[in-house]
Amino acid sequence: MRILLFTGKGGVGKTTLAAATAAALAGRGRKTLVVSTDPAHSLGDAFGRALGAEPSEVDTLLHAVQIDTRGLVDSTWRELRQELQSALAGAGLDSLDAEELTVVPGVDELLALTEVQRLAEHGPWETVVVDCGPTAETLRLLALPEAVSGYLSRVFKPGARRTAAAVRRLGAHLESLRALLTDPATTTVRLVLTPERVVVAEARRTLSSLALRGILVDGLIVNRLMPAPGFWRGAAASWMRTRRTQQNAVLAELGDAGFGPGQVKPVEHRAVEPVGLAALQEIAYELYQGLDPLAGNEKGVTPLLRVSESDGGYQLRIAVPLHRDSEVDLARVDDDLAVTVDGFRRLIALPEMLRPCRITGAESDAHGLVVGLAGNRGPG
Repeated sequence: MRILLFTGKGGVGKTTLAAATAAALAGRGRKTLVVSTDPAHSLGDAFGRALGAEPSEVDTLLHAVQIDTRGLVDSTWRELRQELQSALAGAGLDSLDAEELTVVPGVDELLALTEVQRLAEHGPWETVVVDCGPTAETLRLLALPEAVSGYLSRVFKPGARRTAAAVRRLGAHLESLRALLTDPATTTVRLVLTPERVVVAEARRTLSSLALRGILVDGLIVNRLMPAPGFWRGAAASWMRTRRTQQNAVLAELGDAGFGPGQVKPVEHRAVEPVGLAALQEIAYELYQGLDPLAGNEKGVTPLLRVSESDGGYQLRIAVPLHRDSEVDLARVDDDLAVTVDGFRRLIALPEMLRPCRITGAESDAHGLVVGLAGNRGPG
């Protein structure tokens, strides 16, 4: 089973490219499901047909579905929320407090991710391609299992017997979602962008945020590149050449993100909006040149944290891509290290051996952050 998540800034064409990739996978004999978690629900528009909340056949080996998050909230979450309210009331809280404490932020996105997991694990699919919402929504979606788990651990105190069953069940589910997202053998992200500096800047921030959460990005797709200027004539030719030159300069900058040859794939702009399976297959051929869309992405995954000894202490390396303009902040919060990169923050649990240590400094290099720590290097 492989799960491939497509995301990008709103309007860059990620839905079309997700649909084209799914069509290419099905064309190579893989039973493929393409899923939309985007509230805009434009996946049906890309295929030129209506889609519902259950998978429907688009072509041989290719099915598609648009997740109905509102319906999931009205059914799945209502049942669990009532169970949690009862547990809280049994622990001594009045009904009003129980009502307030079970309003979990981001439940719509959490249920959408749960439905993706259900479809992936219980369906006949070899590959699931997910058309996620715009980047900001996707980052919230992918952060939810960890964030909600932390929220519940603060709200539901350990040791309360009556709350244990409901919280344990939800906690186990959240952990399974987190494991699914951070397993590079199963789940990767493909980031879609257009060749504009403001979009590339957001893409860099997205790469940092996903790396902090241990989620692998296996490639970038640069969409709507101006066609090559070989046969341009007339008054518009100069403008188009200038535009393509600017776009090529932006493409060159993507090398700073650490992606090698074959991992940055360009797609040229089209005069006609691509709608329908034939148009999507044409894009897929340009994108993958008839090769397997999942081939060439077996790049080794660097662990998020690595510890090594240094003079007088340790070095903790945090593998997160940084640009020269990245804003980085570090803070110690009890046994955690709070890492903030370009506004995205994550609490990283320090390895046990480093918890008695104090931070002595930090610097960055081509591979991420290097944090110096000093303290007892004896047993325990």
